[in-house]
Amino acid sequence: MADRVHPARSTSAEEKTAAPGEPAPTSRSESSLSQESFAEKLKPPPGTYVIQVPKDQIYRVPPPENARRLQAYTRRAHRRRCGFCCCLAWTAALLLFLLVATAAAAGILYLVFQPKIPKYSVDGLSVKGFNLSAATAAANLAALSPEFDATVRADNPNEKIGIYYRSGSSISISYDGVNLCHGVWPTFYQGKRNVTVFQTALTGSGIRLSAAMRNALVTAQSRRKVPLEINLAVPVRVKFGAVTTWTITVNVRCDVTVDKLTVDSRIVSKSCSVKVDPF
Repeated sequence: MADRVHPARSTSAEEKTAAPGEPAPTSRSESSLSQESFAEKLKPPPGTYVIQVPKDQIYRVPPPENARRLQAYTRRAHRRRCGFCCCLAWTAALLLFLLVATAAAAGILYLVFQPKIPKYSVDGLSVKGFNLSAATAAANLAALSPEFDATVRADNPNEKIGIYYRSGSSISISYDGVNLCHGVWPTFYQGKRNVTVFQTALTGSGIRLSAAMRNALVTAQSRRKVPLEINLAVPVRVKFGAVTTWTITVNVRCDVTVDKLTVDSRIVSKSCSVKVDPF
C-alpha cells in the first residue's frame, strides 16, 4: 500500500509555534521595541550636536598638573599686584616729599628775605593829538592819533631782593573801554631798596570816537576831570640772593584822572593796584 504523502502545511514566520520551553514568537519582540524607542529618544534634534566624553576624562577635581599651573598663575598675579601697589606707594611718597620740600623752601625764603610787593604809580601824563575843540561833523568823524608820555615811578622796597624787568611787556591807556594808545615798559634791573622813575611813550592811530563819546570827553574837560585807565603787564624775574626765579608776570592797573588832554595836563587823582601771576 502506497504511502500517502500529505502536503506540508505552509506556515508563515508569524504562525510558527515555538518549541517546547521557548517563548511564543510575536511580530515584534519587546526587546526590539525598547531598543527602537531608546534610539528615538537619543536622536538629537536638528541643528544640534551631541559630544560624548568618556567617563574617565570627566574630572570632579582638577588634575595635579592643572592645580600646579593654577598656583603658579596665582603667585605671578599676586606679585604683579604687589609690584604695582609698591610702585604707586613710592610715587605718592615722592610727590608728597617734593611738595613738603617745596613748601619748606618757600617758607625759609619768605622768613629770610621777607619779600614785599613793589609799588607803582603814574606821576605825570602829557597828551598830544587830542583835538576836541572842532565842532563840525567832519571833525567829529575824523580819526585821532593820540600820543601820551607817561612818567612812571617804580619802587622796590625789598632789602634783599632785586627785580629784572624783561622784554615782552605792554602798557595801554583807555577811556570808557576804548583803547587810546599803547607802549612798552623798558627793560632794566632794579636793585634792592631802589626807586626808578622813567618816561615811556605810548601812541595810537586810527582811533575813532562816537559823537556821544566826544561830547562826554568835552564835558569831562570842562569839569577838569577826565578819567583814564592805565593797564600794565610786564614779565619779571626776582633775584633772591644768588637764586633767580622763573619768569613772573606783574599786572598793574592805575585809575588816573587828569584835568585836560593837553601837553600841560595835570593829574588830579590816581590809585594803582598790583597783582602778581606766579605762573
